[in-house]
Formats: sequence, C-alpha cells, structure tokens
Amino acid sequence: MKIARIHTRLLTATCLITVLVIFSCKKENSGTLAPQDEEQANVAATESDADAENVFDGVFNDVLGVNKDVALGGTGIFGRNDASGYEPSYSNGRIINTTQLPSCLNVTIEHTTTNTFPIQIILDFGSTGCVANDGHSRKGKIIITYSNRLLYPGATATAAFQDFYIDSTFIENWSTLKISNIGTQDKLQFQVDIDTRLSKATGNYSEWHSSKTIKQTLGSTTSSPLDDVFAIEGSATGKVRRSDIIVAWEAQVTKPLVKKFSCHWISDGTVSIRRANLSSNSQWVGTLDYGYRYGNCDNRALLKINGVNHEITLR
Repeated sequence: MKIARIHTRLLTATCLITVLVIFSCKKENSGTLAPQDEEQANVAATESDADAENVFDGVFNDVLGVNKDVALGGTGIFGRNDASGYEPSYSNGRIINTTQLPSCLNVTIEHTTTNTFPIQIILDFGSTGCVANDGHSRKGKIIITYSNRLLYPGATATAAFQDFYIDSTFIENWSTLKISNIGTQDKLQFQVDIDTRLSKATGNYSEWHSSKTIKQTLGSTTSSPLDDVFAIEGSATGKVRRSDIIVAWEAQVTKPLVKKFSCHWISDGTVSIRRANLSSNSQWVGTLDYGYRYGNCDNRALLKINGVNHEITLR
C-alpha cells in the first residue's frame, strides 16, 4: 500500500472514514462541526489509517514472502529483483541465507511439533535495527506461526510482535495479524484480520482493527509472484490521538483496490470518506480515486471533497 500526501495529509488506500472527534478532551456528538474541525478530523483519521495500512501491508508481504515452503516466496523484504532473481534459501533447514536481505536480519525456523507443521518463523531485526529494501528501518521481532503452507486452502499464518519498531513507530506487543486462506488451489483468496496499536514517543497513537479480503485476480498460472494481481475489499475501525485531538473512525472500500506485487502503488479502486454523525449526502463526504489515470502504475490519485478535485502524490 501507499501513503498519500496532499499538503499535510496522508490519504489511505482502503477507507471509508467515519470520525467522532474529541477536541481538548471534550466529546463532540453533533452531526455538524465547524469547517476547520471537519478538516482536522479528516487529516487525523486519514493519517492514522494510512500509517497502519502501510505498516501492515508490508508485514503481509513479508509473511507471504519468506519462502515457498511456507507461503508464496519472493515478496516484501524477501522480494526478487526480477523474475529470475534471488530466491531465499535455507542452511540446514534452520537459518535463512540473508546475503541479499537487510543486514541486521536473522530468520530462524522452529518446528513446534515433530510434524512439518505448524512452523514458527522468527524475523529478528535486532535491537539496533537496519534499513530494508523498501527504505524503512526495522528493529525487534516478528514471530509468525504457519499452520500449513499458506497457499493451501484452510491454512493460516498469525504474526505477533516483540519490541518491534518500523522507523519511529512502535507496534504494541499485543498486536496480531492473522491471514487465513479462504480460496482454492487455483485462485488465492485471503481473509486478513488485524488488531494493533501503533505508538509514538510523543504519546500519539493509532488503534486499528481491520478486516479485509485479498483475492487473486491474475497470475495464478505462473510460479512468479511478479505477475500476481489482487483485489482488496473490507473495512476497518480505529482511534487516533494527535496531541489534543482524538478521532474514532470506521472505514470501507467502495470499489475493490488493485494490488500488484510488480507495482509499489495501488493502481485502481475508489474510497469514500466521511466522519461519524455525518449524513451520506454531506458536502464533507470525500471520494478517493486511484484509477483516474487509467489504472497506470504511478503514485497519483484524485481526491474529491466538498466539490473540489485534488491530485495527490503517494509514497
């Protein structure tokens, strides 16, 4: 996923945003807010959801990317440079070869029983951390438990976190990401459920509870993940604190978002945006369109809110 900036805003890839705003710890239940309060509510909520979506899209890609024994292989920080490039390999079945991975990363495999599965894989970025191939710094551990190879229908993978940071954001230790394969042998489809709290040293935080489906639409007949295309649908709820502003929100994708492993950005799909107690025909309901440039793989999207179009740049 990507984080979208318009002036000081971050705009997310997956949301209808509903917001209940508390300014200076005073709860606002009114269906009408002052224009500047509507603006603050949207900025805080979209930053919260975009940050969480970006972080956990990366974790999703890493869980799928470890290797072909447990999942798809070759995505996220384990990604190949090209279709015939690097494929992670194991030494004695215990430690991954990290030659082309982040310099601080150690990956260990633990069999929790005498059977092949379940398998626990620990991504340990150390206490100091380092920068991965996506430009983000990581430290701490992601602990992933696979019930079976994730490409098999019915298989699950659950990621937990131990003192884990991405850049300056701390993922609280109780956070979980669960991926369930609800598809078939021919077409992958995952149910992805996330519960987390992302915290900053300033005291700001984002609580995020996301439930979505990620369904493969192209690429099922080849072994390379580079031609895989997925459609994303789902919803989320959360709460964000930014100084003296607290915003609770809900989210819903209105047209499936297109995710390609060959593209850094979402290339199609639309999102509606509004806060709580706001009528569906309010001037403050926004629409974010990722496909207005004909579905090209680029970092552009179009936000329409209060009758005004804004072309935004995503990173």
